[in-house]
Amino acid sequence: MMVKPANKKQSINFILLAVFIYSVGFGIIMPVLPDLIIELEDVSISEATQLAGWIGAFYAIFQFLMGPLVGSLGDRYGRRPIFLISLCAFGIDFLLMGLAPSIIWLFIGRSLAGGLGAIFGPANAAMADLSDDTDRAASFGKVGAAFGIGFIIGPAIGGFIGELGTRIPFFVAGSMALATSLYGYFIFPETMEADNKRPIIWRHANPLGTLVKLIREKKIIFIAGIYFIWLCATNIYPASWSFYAKAQFGWDRSMIGISLTVVGISMVITQIFIIRHLVRIYGEYKTAIIGMSFALIGFSIMSQITSATTALIISAAMGIQGVVMPSLNAMMSKLTSAKNQGELQGFNGSMSALALLFSQLSYNSILSYYTSDEAPFKYAGAPFVLAAIITASAIILLLIIEKKSRAQ
Repeated sequence: MMVKPANKKQSINFILLAVFIYSVGFGIIMPVLPDLIIELEDVSISEATQLAGWIGAFYAIFQFLMGPLVGSLGDRYGRRPIFLISLCAFGIDFLLMGLAPSIIWLFIGRSLAGGLGAIFGPANAAMADLSDDTDRAASFGKVGAAFGIGFIIGPAIGGFIGELGTRIPFFVAGSMALATSLYGYFIFPETMEADNKRPIIWRHANPLGTLVKLIREKKIIFIAGIYFIWLCATNIYPASWSFYAKAQFGWDRSMIGISLTVVGISMVITQIFIIRHLVRIYGEYKTAIIGMSFALIGFSIMSQITSATTALIISAAMGIQGVVMPSLNAMMSKLTSAKNQGELQGFNGSMSALALLFSQLSYNSILSYYTSDEAPFKYAGAPFVLAAIITASAIILLLIIEKKSRAQ
């Protein structure tokens, strides 16, 4: 490999650092985003929820369109430049949002981040370069754990510094991302073997082209479909949690930050101490089913509760669902050649974007309606009913695939 054995640990550490910074930045702004939208547009929490859905939709649309191209560029020019550009774009996004004189700036910033700043595709491709089949799920689990640790720290920081001003968290998040990108320029080496670099195949450098290619690989496309369905369910948290918590429990910025920190702690414990053992004992398929089953129970309970204390307890238990994404990602990565890891992760980015688009528009619209005066009754838990139904569908499909695999 181009990365010397002595530098492999350094490379992995930087990848995890970058994902951590991404997560911290994302978490920092979550407690204050509802207040920023209300401040810019002078609207109710119900109307702010709807606007947040459309802002998130712009992020998702641009990530969907650009994901495969960004992945293909990584396969052609290497992971290093694409990874650093993504991190830099993420930082610029938050600075734009912090400077926003009107809500249109939030749309512009999120579009930029969606197109270039979705860091998980380049991060997972680089981790795939540095892993083999025996430890790939655990490697992806480390990426998830880095995100989880950031999610512990980010919301707590955001809830605290948000009291100093609605825009301060955006400047802090943007500055951290840009500083990390500059640091990576000096210490992060290329992780891809030179022999594995390939020309860009333009007909595959778009979501439709990559989909057509993957359809020929039936096993991958079925897992990718479940990956998409699962994301549609779990994205209820980034799409709606801040607004749900504010509407259902009347939580302020600090309390929203604490609740997200609880989720982050739970995810980290799962992805550092649990996933490796689950995969070793049960394999990726059953590990994913275990995580989805816990999520189904959690979503069902969350749809009915009115107690803030119970919500925190359920949030603490929901981290076990963090085993699902690394397991599904490892299944697909094992079925893909080293030359096409970037393309696969780019496609996964597009699937993530479509799922986020669905989540932003569906969950936020449902929450907005059932917390508005037009609703026949107030029911802030309605989005979690939909999340539970979607999760049940993913479990059923994964069980069918596992049954067919054993039969073969």
